[in-house]
Amino acid sequence: MSETQQPTQLKRKLGARHLNMIAIGGSIGTGLFLASGATIANAGPGGALLAYCLIGIMIYFLMTSLGELATHNPTSGAFFTYGTKYVEGGFGFALGWNYWYNWAITVAFELVAVQFIMKFWFPDIPGFYWSAIFLAIIFAINALTVKGFGESEFLFSLVKVVAIIAFIIIGLFMIGKIMLTSDVPAFANWTKGEAPFVGGLQALIGVAMIAGFSFQGTEMVGVAAGESKDPKKTIPVAIKQIFWRILLFYVVCIFIIGTLIAYDDPRLLQAAATDNITLSPFTLLYEKAGFAFAASLMNAVILTAILSAGNSGMYSSTRMLFDMARKGSAPKWFARLDPRGVPMNALYATTAIAALCFLTTFLGEQEVFNWLLNMSGMCGFIVWLGIAISHYRFRKGYLAQGYKLEDLAYKAKFFPFAPWFAFILCAIVVLGQNYQAVQSGDWMGVLSTYISLPLFLAIWLGYKWKNKTKLVAYQEMDVKPMNVDQD
Repeated sequence: MSETQQPTQLKRKLGARHLNMIAIGGSIGTGLFLASGATIANAGPGGALLAYCLIGIMIYFLMTSLGELATHNPTSGAFFTYGTKYVEGGFGFALGWNYWYNWAITVAFELVAVQFIMKFWFPDIPGFYWSAIFLAIIFAINALTVKGFGESEFLFSLVKVVAIIAFIIIGLFMIGKIMLTSDVPAFANWTKGEAPFVGGLQALIGVAMIAGFSFQGTEMVGVAAGESKDPKKTIPVAIKQIFWRILLFYVVCIFIIGTLIAYDDPRLLQAAATDNITLSPFTLLYEKAGFAFAASLMNAVILTAILSAGNSGMYSSTRMLFDMARKGSAPKWFARLDPRGVPMNALYATTAIAALCFLTTFLGEQEVFNWLLNMSGMCGFIVWLGIAISHYRFRKGYLAQGYKLEDLAYKAKFFPFAPWFAFILCAIVVLGQNYQAVQSGDWMGVLSTYISLPLFLAIWLGYKWKNKTKLVAYQEMDVKPMNVDQD
Protein backbone atom coordinates (compact mmCIF):
# COMPACT_ATOMS: atom_id res chain seq x y z
CA MET A 1 0.00 0.00 0.00
CA SER A 2 1.39 3.42 -0.92
CA GLU A 3 1.94 6.10 1.68
CA THR A 4 -0.94 8.14 0.30
CA GLN A 5 -3.25 5.17 0.79
CA GLN A 6 -2.30 4.61 4.41
CA PRO A 7 -5.03 5.36 6.98
CA THR A 8 -4.85 8.66 8.83
CA GLN A 9 -7.44 7.96 11.52
CA LEU A 10 -7.59 5.39 14.30
CA LYS A 11 -10.25 2.73 13.83
CA ARG A 12 -13.15 2.63 16.28
CA LYS A 13 -13.22 -1.09 17.07
CA LEU A 14 -13.48 -1.15 20.89
CA GLY A 15 -16.85 -2.02 22.43
CA ALA A 16 -18.17 -1.50 25.96
CA ARG A 17 -16.75 -4.82 27.23
CA HIS A 18 -13.30 -3.85 25.90
CA LEU A 19 -13.44 -0.46 27.64
CA ASN A 20 -14.42 -2.09 30.92
CA MET A 21 -11.58 -4.59 30.77
CA ILE A 22 -9.01 -2.01 29.64
CA ALA A 23 -9.79 0.03 32.76
CA ILE A 24 -9.48 -3.11 34.90
CA GLY A 25 -6.38 -4.32 33.07
CA GLY A 26 -4.53 -1.07 33.55
CA SER A 27 -5.35 -0.72 37.23
CA ILE A 28 -5.07 -4.25 38.64
CA GLY A 29 -1.42 -5.21 38.82
CA THR A 30 1.45 -5.23 41.28
CA GLY A 31 -0.15 -2.40 43.28
CA LEU A 32 -3.04 -4.55 44.48
CA PHE A 33 -1.43 -7.99 44.49
CA LEU A 34 1.84 -7.00 46.19
CA ALA A 35 1.91 -3.45 47.58
CA SER A 36 -1.42 -3.79 49.41
CA GLY A 37 0.40 -5.69 52.16
CA ALA A 38 2.69 -2.72 52.79
CA THR A 39 -0.26 -0.35 53.26
CA ILE A 40 -1.65 -2.51 56.08
CA ALA A 41 1.77 -3.00 57.67
CA ASN A 42 2.49 0.75 57.64
CA ALA A 43 -0.92 2.23 58.48
CA GLY A 44 -2.81 -0.66 60.07
CA PRO A 45 -6.03 -2.21 58.76
CA GLY A 46 -8.07 0.93 59.49
CA GLY A 47 -5.51 3.31 57.99
CA ALA A 48 -5.11 1.22 54.86
CA LEU A 49 -8.87 0.86 54.41
CA LEU A 50 -9.38 4.60 54.92
CA ALA A 51 -6.63 5.43 52.41
CA TYR A 52 -8.13 3.14 49.77
CA CYS A 53 -11.63 4.47 50.44
CA LEU A 54 -10.52 8.11 50.11
CA ILE A 55 -8.53 7.43 46.94
CA GLY A 56 -11.40 5.30 45.64
CA ILE A 57 -13.90 8.14 46.15
CA MET A 58 -11.48 10.53 44.48
CA ILE A 59 -11.08 8.18 41.51
CA TYR A 60 -14.84 7.87 41.16
CA PHE A 61 -15.17 11.65 41.03
CA LEU A 62 -12.30 11.88 38.54
CA MET A 63 -13.83 9.22 36.33
CA THR A 64 -17.19 11.02 36.24
CA SER A 65 -15.30 14.18 35.27
CA LEU A 66 -13.43 12.25 32.60
CA GLY A 67 -16.68 10.65 31.47
CA GLU A 68 -18.19 14.06 30.78
CA LEU A 69 -15.11 15.17 28.86
CA ALA A 70 -14.65 11.91 26.92
CA THR A 71 -18.26 11.58 25.77
CA HIS A 72 -18.27 15.20 24.66
CA ASN A 73 -14.85 15.02 23.03
CA PRO A 74 -13.76 11.37 22.46
CA THR A 75 -10.12 11.43 21.40
CA SER A 76 -7.04 9.33 22.05
CA GLY A 77 -5.29 12.56 23.05
CA ALA A 78 -7.62 12.78 26.06
CA PHE A 79 -5.71 14.68 28.79
CA PHE A 80 -3.41 16.45 26.33
CA THR A 81 -6.42 17.63 24.32
CA TYR A 82 -8.51 18.64 27.33
CA GLY A 83 -5.64 20.48 29.02
CA THR A 84 -4.91 22.39 25.81
CA LYS A 85 -8.54 23.27 24.98
CA TYR A 86 -9.82 24.10 28.43
CA VAL A 87 -6.80 25.26 30.45
CA GLU A 88 -3.71 26.47 28.58
CA GLY A 89 -1.54 25.27 25.70
CA GLY A 90 1.57 24.67 27.78
CA PHE A 91 -0.42 22.83 30.44
CA GLY A 92 -1.92 20.45 27.88
CA PHE A 93 1.48 19.96 26.22
CA ALA A 94 3.12 19.03 29.53
CA LEU A 95 0.18 16.84 30.56
CA GLY A 96 0.39 14.87 27.32
CA TRP A 97 4.11 14.22 27.58
CA ASN A 98 3.72 13.42 31.29
CA TYR A 99 1.08 10.80 30.49
CA TRP A 100 3.18 9.31 27.73
CA TYR A 101 6.32 8.79 29.80
CA ASN A 102 4.21 7.87 32.84
CA TRP A 103 2.87 4.75 31.17
CA ALA A 104 6.05 4.04 29.22
CA ILE A 105 7.87 4.03 32.57
CA THR A 106 5.12 1.92 34.12
CA VAL A 107 5.63 -0.70 31.41
CA ALA A 108 9.32 -0.75 32.37
CA PHE A 109 8.34 -1.08 36.04
CA GLU A 110 6.07 -4.03 35.31
CA LEU A 111 8.84 -5.69 33.29
CA VAL A 112 11.20 -5.36 36.27
CA ALA A 113 8.52 -7.01 38.44
CA VAL A 114 8.51 -9.89 35.95
CA GLN A 115 12.15 -10.53 36.86
CA PHE A 116 11.26 -10.98 40.53
CA ILE A 117 8.36 -13.30 39.75
CA MET A 118 10.17 -15.58 37.32
CA LYS A 119 12.84 -16.20 39.96
CA PHE A 120 10.25 -18.29 41.76
CA TRP A 121 10.38 -20.91 39.03
CA PHE A 122 13.77 -20.22 37.43
CA PRO A 123 16.12 -18.76 40.08
CA ASP A 124 19.28 -19.34 38.02
CA ILE A 125 18.20 -17.59 34.81
CA PRO A 126 19.11 -13.85 34.65
CA GLY A 127 16.05 -11.58 34.88
CA PHE A 128 17.22 -9.69 31.78
CA TYR A 129 15.96 -12.51 29.58
CA TRP A 130 12.47 -12.58 31.10
CA SER A 131 12.06 -8.83 30.67
CA ALA A 132 13.12 -9.18 27.02
CA ILE A 133 10.63 -12.01 26.39
CA PHE A 134 7.71 -10.20 27.99
CA LEU A 135 8.57 -6.91 26.30
CA ALA A 136 8.48 -8.75 22.96
CA ILE A 137 5.07 -10.24 23.82
CA ILE A 138 3.62 -6.86 24.82
CA PHE A 139 5.03 -5.24 21.70
CA ALA A 140 3.57 -7.97 19.47
CA ILE A 141 0.11 -7.64 21.01
CA ASN A 142 0.12 -3.87 20.53
CA ALA A 143 1.32 -4.26 16.94
CA LEU A 144 -1.92 -6.10 16.18
CA THR A 145 -5.07 -4.29 15.11
CA VAL A 146 -6.82 -2.43 17.92
CA LYS A 147 -9.49 -5.13 17.97
CA GLY A 148 -6.79 -7.75 18.53
CA PHE A 149 -5.44 -5.71 21.42
CA GLY A 150 -8.94 -5.34 22.87
CA GLU A 151 -9.60 -9.07 22.75
CA SER A 152 -6.27 -9.99 24.34
CA GLU A 153 -6.76 -7.45 27.11
CA PHE A 154 -10.26 -8.77 27.72
CA LEU A 155 -8.86 -12.27 28.32
CA PHE A 156 -5.96 -11.09 30.51
CA SER A 157 -8.26 -9.02 32.69
CA LEU A 158 -10.79 -11.82 32.95
CA VAL A 159 -8.15 -14.01 34.62
CA LYS A 160 -7.53 -11.31 37.23
CA VAL A 161 -11.22 -10.73 37.87
CA VAL A 162 -11.84 -14.45 38.45
CA ALA A 163 -8.83 -14.67 40.81
CA ILE A 164 -9.97 -11.69 42.87
CA ILE A 165 -13.57 -12.88 43.11
CA ALA A 166 -12.29 -16.27 44.31
CA PHE A 167 -10.07 -14.47 46.84
CA ILE A 168 -13.03 -12.45 48.15
CA ILE A 169 -15.27 -15.52 48.50
CA ILE A 170 -12.60 -17.51 50.34
CA GLY A 171 -11.75 -14.52 52.55
CA LEU A 172 -15.35 -13.93 53.56
CA PHE A 173 -15.77 -17.64 54.30
CA MET A 174 -12.71 -17.48 56.55
CA ILE A 175 -13.98 -14.41 58.37
CA GLY A 176 -17.32 -16.19 58.84
CA LYS A 177 -15.46 -19.21 60.32
CA ILE A 178 -16.65 -21.45 57.49
CA MET A 179 -13.05 -22.22 56.44
CA LEU A 180 -11.11 -21.05 59.51
CA THR A 181 -10.89 -23.29 62.56
CA SER A 182 -8.91 -20.89 64.77
CA ASP A 183 -10.49 -19.80 68.07
CA VAL A 184 -9.16 -16.25 67.59
CA PRO A 185 -12.05 -13.74 67.25
CA ALA A 186 -12.72 -12.82 63.61
CA PHE A 187 -11.87 -9.12 64.04
CA ALA A 188 -9.05 -9.45 66.58
CA ASN A 189 -6.55 -7.86 64.19
CA TRP A 190 -8.58 -4.64 64.22
CA THR A 191 -7.97 -4.16 67.95
CA LYS A 192 -4.47 -5.57 68.26
CA GLY A 193 -1.71 -3.22 69.45
CA GLU A 194 -2.03 0.19 67.78
CA ALA A 195 -4.71 -1.04 65.37
CA PRO A 196 -6.86 -0.11 63.61
CA PHE A 197 -4.86 3.08 62.86
CA VAL A 198 -1.07 2.85 62.96
CA GLY A 199 1.39 5.68 62.38
CA GLY A 200 -1.15 8.51 62.37
CA LEU A 201 -1.64 11.05 59.57
CA GLN A 202 1.90 10.72 58.25
CA ALA A 203 1.43 6.99 57.61
CA LEU A 204 -1.98 7.63 56.02
CA ILE A 205 -0.52 10.11 53.53
CA GLY A 206 2.37 7.75 52.81
CA VAL A 207 0.17 4.77 51.93
CA ALA A 208 -2.16 7.01 49.89
CA MET A 209 0.50 7.12 47.16
CA ILE A 210 0.64 3.31 47.13
CA ALA A 211 -3.15 3.19 46.97
CA GLY A 212 -3.08 5.75 44.16
CA PHE A 213 -0.54 3.68 42.24
CA SER A 214 -2.85 0.68 42.60
CA PHE A 215 -5.71 2.65 41.02
CA GLN A 216 -3.67 4.01 38.11
CA GLY A 217 -5.07 2.83 34.80
CA THR A 218 -8.75 3.52 35.41
CA GLU A 219 -8.28 6.74 33.42
CA MET A 220 -7.39 4.68 30.33
CA VAL A 221 -11.08 4.79 29.46
CA GLY A 222 -10.46 8.37 28.34
CA VAL A 223 -7.66 7.35 25.96
CA ALA A 224 -9.55 4.31 24.66
CA ALA A 225 -12.48 6.62 23.81
CA GLY A 226 -10.60 7.54 20.64
CA GLU A 227 -11.04 3.99 19.32
CA SER A 228 -14.36 3.05 20.88
CA LYS A 229 -17.59 2.31 19.07
CA ASP A 230 -20.35 4.82 19.76
CA PRO A 231 -18.47 6.56 22.62
CA LYS A 232 -21.54 8.51 23.75
CA LYS A 233 -23.07 5.19 24.84
CA THR A 234 -20.12 2.95 25.69
CA ILE A 235 -18.13 5.44 27.82
CA PRO A 236 -20.96 6.26 30.29
CA VAL A 237 -21.53 2.53 30.79
CA ALA A 238 -17.85 1.98 31.58
CA ILE A 239 -17.69 5.01 33.89
CA LYS A 240 -20.75 3.94 35.88
CA GLN A 241 -19.26 0.51 36.53
CA ILE A 242 -15.89 1.83 37.74
CA PHE A 243 -17.20 2.72 41.20
CA TRP A 244 -18.44 -0.83 41.82
CA ARG A 245 -15.17 -2.30 40.57
CA ILE A 246 -13.29 -0.04 42.99
CA LEU A 247 -15.56 -1.06 45.86
CA LEU A 248 -15.27 -4.77 45.09
CA PHE A 249 -11.70 -5.21 43.91
CA TYR A 250 -9.87 -2.80 46.21
CA VAL A 251 -11.82 -1.86 49.32
CA VAL A 252 -13.20 -5.36 50.00
CA CYS A 253 -9.78 -6.95 49.37
CA ILE A 254 -8.07 -4.57 51.79
CA PHE A 255 -10.76 -5.23 54.40
CA ILE A 256 -10.28 -9.00 54.07
CA ILE A 257 -6.47 -8.84 54.23
CA GLY A 258 -6.53 -6.48 57.23
CA THR A 259 -9.00 -8.71 59.04
CA LEU A 260 -7.23 -12.03 58.48
CA ILE A 261 -3.55 -10.97 58.58
CA ALA A 262 -2.15 -8.93 61.49
CA TYR A 263 -0.63 -5.57 60.54
CA ASP A 264 2.56 -6.47 62.45
CA ASP A 265 3.01 -9.76 60.60
CA PRO A 266 6.59 -9.40 59.27
CA ARG A 267 5.61 -11.25 56.09
CA LEU A 268 3.53 -8.27 54.91
CA LEU A 269 6.63 -6.06 54.84
CA GLN A 270 8.62 -8.82 53.17
CA ALA A 271 5.95 -9.08 50.48
CA ALA A 272 6.21 -5.35 49.83
CA ALA A 273 9.96 -5.73 49.26
CA THR A 274 9.05 -7.75 46.14
CA ASP A 275 11.99 -10.07 46.52
CA ASN A 276 9.68 -12.86 47.66
CA ILE A 277 6.49 -12.95 45.60
CA THR A 278 5.24 -15.99 47.52
CA LEU A 279 4.61 -13.64 50.46
CA SER A 280 1.95 -11.64 48.66
CA PRO A 281 -0.95 -11.05 51.10
CA PHE A 282 -3.14 -12.95 48.62
CA THR A 283 -0.81 -15.93 48.89
CA LEU A 284 -0.71 -15.73 52.69
CA LEU A 285 -4.50 -15.87 52.85
CA TYR A 286 -4.69 -18.89 50.54
CA GLU A 287 -2.12 -20.66 52.73
CA LYS A 288 -4.19 -19.91 55.85
CA ALA A 289 -7.16 -21.46 54.06
CA GLY A 290 -5.15 -24.66 53.55
CA PHE A 291 -4.32 -24.40 49.85
CA ALA A 292 -0.79 -25.78 49.51
CA PHE A 293 -0.54 -24.76 45.86
CA ALA A 294 -1.19 -21.08 46.70
CA ALA A 295 2.31 -19.85 45.87
CA SER A 296 2.40 -21.27 42.35
CA LEU A 297 -1.21 -20.29 41.67
CA MET A 298 -0.78 -16.67 42.76
CA ASN A 299 2.54 -16.43 40.95
CA ALA A 300 0.76 -17.32 37.71
CA VAL A 301 -2.07 -14.87 38.41
CA ILE A 302 0.33 -12.05 39.30
CA LEU A 303 2.31 -12.76 36.15
CA THR A 304 -0.89 -12.44 34.11
CA ALA A 305 -1.75 -9.22 35.96
CA ILE A 306 1.64 -7.71 35.16
CA LEU A 307 1.39 -8.71 31.50
CA SER A 308 -2.08 -7.14 31.35
CA ALA A 309 -1.01 -3.90 33.07
CA GLY A 310 2.03 -3.61 30.82
CA ASN A 311 -0.10 -4.35 27.77
CA SER A 312 -2.61 -1.62 28.67
CA GLY A 313 0.18 0.82 29.50
CA MET A 314 1.86 0.27 26.15
CA TYR A 315 -1.45 0.86 24.36
CA SER A 316 -2.32 4.00 26.29
CA SER A 317 1.05 5.72 26.01
CA THR A 318 1.35 4.87 22.30
CA ARG A 319 -2.05 6.44 21.54
CA MET A 320 -1.17 9.55 23.52
CA LEU A 321 2.06 10.05 21.56
CA PHE A 322 0.21 9.46 18.29
CA ASP A 323 -2.43 12.08 19.08
CA MET A 324 0.13 14.66 20.21
CA ALA A 325 2.05 14.15 16.96
CA ARG A 326 -1.13 14.49 14.94
CA LYS A 327 -1.81 17.85 16.59
CA GLY A 328 1.72 19.20 16.29
CA SER A 329 2.96 18.67 19.86
CA ALA A 330 5.29 15.79 18.97
CA PRO A 331 7.29 14.97 15.82
CA LYS A 332 4.94 14.22 12.89
CA TRP A 333 6.74 10.92 12.35
CA PHE A 334 4.82 9.52 15.33
CA ALA A 335 1.46 10.31 13.69
CA ARG A 336 1.90 7.77 10.89
CA LEU A 337 -0.32 4.69 10.90
CA ASP A 338 0.39 1.37 9.24
CA PRO A 339 -2.21 -0.21 6.87
CA ARG A 340 -3.95 -1.83 9.87
CA GLY A 341 -4.42 1.52 11.61
CA VAL A 342 -1.70 1.00 14.25
CA PRO A 343 0.69 3.91 15.10
CA MET A 344 3.84 1.79 14.83
CA ASN A 345 6.35 4.65 15.09
CA ALA A 346 4.78 5.77 18.37
CA LEU A 347 4.88 2.15 19.49
CA TYR A 348 8.61 1.93 18.73
CA ALA A 349 9.31 5.06 20.81
CA THR A 350 7.27 3.78 23.75
CA THR A 351 9.02 0.41 23.58
CA ALA A 352 12.39 2.20 23.75
CA ILE A 353 11.41 3.82 27.07
CA ALA A 354 10.02 0.54 28.36
CA ALA A 355 13.49 -0.90 27.73
CA LEU A 356 14.62 1.00 30.86
CA CYS A 357 13.81 -2.30 32.57
CA PHE A 358 17.19 -3.52 31.35
CA LEU A 359 18.93 -1.04 33.67
CA THR A 360 18.63 -3.77 36.30
CA THR A 361 21.65 -5.37 34.65
CA PHE A 362 23.81 -2.43 35.76
CA LEU A 363 22.08 -0.83 38.76
CA GLY A 364 20.35 -3.68 40.56
CA GLU A 365 16.77 -4.87 40.42
CA GLN A 366 15.48 -3.37 43.67
CA GLU A 367 16.94 0.10 43.06
CA VAL A 368 15.52 0.34 39.52
CA PHE A 369 12.18 -1.04 40.75
CA ASN A 370 11.87 1.64 43.47
CA TRP A 371 12.84 4.52 41.18
CA LEU A 372 10.37 3.50 38.49
CA LEU A 373 7.63 2.99 41.09
CA ASN A 374 8.13 6.49 42.54
CA MET A 375 8.28 8.17 39.15
CA SER A 376 5.17 6.42 37.89
CA GLY A 377 3.18 7.08 41.06
CA MET A 378 3.87 10.81 40.98
CA CYS A 379 3.14 11.08 37.25
CA GLY A 380 -0.22 9.41 37.80
CA PHE A 381 -1.28 11.96 40.39
CA ILE A 382 -0.23 14.78 38.06
CA VAL A 383 -2.56 13.32 35.38
CA TRP A 384 -5.41 13.20 37.87
CA LEU A 385 -4.80 16.82 38.85
CA GLY A 386 -5.01 17.67 35.16
CA ILE A 387 -8.35 15.87 34.78
CA ALA A 388 -9.87 17.76 37.73
CA ILE A 389 -8.68 21.16 36.46
CA SER A 390 -9.72 20.47 32.86
CA HIS A 391 -13.22 19.35 33.79
CA TYR A 392 -13.82 22.28 36.13
CA ARG A 393 -12.85 24.77 33.46
CA PHE A 394 -14.72 22.92 30.69
CA ARG A 395 -17.99 23.02 32.63
CA LYS A 396 -17.50 26.71 33.42
CA GLY A 397 -16.78 27.51 29.76
CA TYR A 398 -19.65 25.35 28.52
CA LEU A 399 -22.17 27.23 30.64
CA ALA A 400 -20.56 30.63 29.99
CA GLN A 401 -21.18 30.18 26.25
CA GLY A 402 -24.88 29.52 26.77
CA TYR A 403 -24.96 25.73 26.41
CA LYS A 404 -27.31 23.69 28.61
CA LEU A 405 -26.29 20.84 30.89
CA GLU A 406 -29.13 18.64 29.67
CA ASP A 407 -27.52 18.65 26.21
CA LEU A 408 -24.43 16.82 27.50
CA ALA A 409 -24.30 13.13 26.55
CA TYR A 410 -23.03 12.40 30.07
CA LYS A 411 -23.18 14.82 32.99
CA ALA A 412 -20.79 14.40 35.93
CA LYS A 413 -22.42 14.50 39.34
CA PHE A 414 -21.51 16.61 42.38
CA PHE A 415 -20.05 19.52 40.40
CA PRO A 416 -18.13 21.60 41.51
CA PHE A 417 -17.46 19.64 44.72
CA ALA A 418 -16.15 16.56 42.89
CA PRO A 419 -13.29 18.16 40.91
CA TRP A 420 -12.34 20.36 43.87
CA PHE A 421 -12.23 17.36 46.23
CA ALA A 422 -10.11 15.40 43.76
CA PHE A 423 -7.77 18.35 43.19
CA ILE A 424 -7.20 19.04 46.90
CA LEU A 425 -6.67 15.39 47.83
CA CYS A 426 -4.26 14.87 44.91
CA ALA A 427 -2.30 17.98 45.91
CA ILE A 428 -2.03 16.82 49.55
CA VAL A 429 -0.73 13.39 48.52
CA VAL A 430 1.70 14.81 45.95
CA LEU A 431 3.22 17.46 48.24
CA GLY A 432 3.13 15.47 51.48
CA GLN A 433 4.29 12.15 50.10
CA ASN A 434 7.84 12.20 51.45
CA TYR A 435 8.23 15.43 53.38
CA GLN A 436 10.11 13.55 56.10
CA ALA A 437 12.92 13.02 53.58
CA VAL A 438 13.13 16.80 53.17
CA GLN A 439 13.26 17.26 56.95
CA SER A 440 15.98 14.66 57.37
CA GLY A 441 18.05 15.88 54.40
CA ASP A 442 17.71 12.60 52.47
CA TRP A 443 18.08 14.27 49.08
CA MET A 444 18.27 11.03 47.13
CA GLY A 445 14.94 10.07 48.67
CA VAL A 446 13.54 13.48 47.77
CA LEU A 447 14.80 13.16 44.20
CA SER A 448 13.38 9.67 43.67
CA THR A 449 10.00 10.75 45.06
CA TYR A 450 9.53 14.17 43.47
CA ILE A 451 11.58 14.09 40.25
CA SER A 452 8.46 13.87 38.06
CA LEU A 453 7.03 17.10 39.49
CA PRO A 454 9.84 19.52 38.46
CA LEU A 455 10.08 17.73 35.12
CA PHE A 456 6.39 18.41 34.48
CA LEU A 457 6.76 22.06 35.52
CA ALA A 458 9.85 22.51 33.33
CA ILE A 459 8.03 21.18 30.24
CA TRP A 460 4.98 23.33 30.98
CA LEU A 461 6.81 26.58 31.68
CA GLY A 462 9.30 26.01 28.86
CA TYR A 463 6.48 25.61 26.33
CA LYS A 464 4.65 28.58 27.80
CA TRP A 465 7.73 30.81 27.60
CA LYS A 466 8.54 29.75 24.02
CA ASN A 467 5.00 30.03 22.64
CA LYS A 468 3.68 32.83 24.89
CA THR A 469 0.54 30.82 25.67
CA LYS A 470 -2.13 32.15 28.01
CA LEU A 471 -4.99 30.74 30.05
CA VAL A 472 -7.92 30.04 27.73
CA ALA A 473 -10.82 32.41 28.47
CA TYR A 474 -14.18 30.76 29.13
CA GLN A 475 -15.81 32.64 26.25
CA GLU A 476 -13.07 31.54 23.83
CA MET A 477 -13.03 27.82 24.62
CA ASP A 478 -13.84 25.28 21.93
CA VAL A 479 -16.66 23.51 23.79
CA LYS A 480 -18.57 22.28 20.76
CA PRO A 481 -19.26 18.50 20.84
CA MET A 482 -16.95 16.46 18.61
CA ASN A 483 -18.23 14.64 15.56
CA VAL A 484 -16.65 11.22 16.04
CA ASP A 485 -16.67 10.57 12.31
CA GLN A 486 -14.15 13.36 11.92
CA ASP A 487 -11.70 12.18 14.57
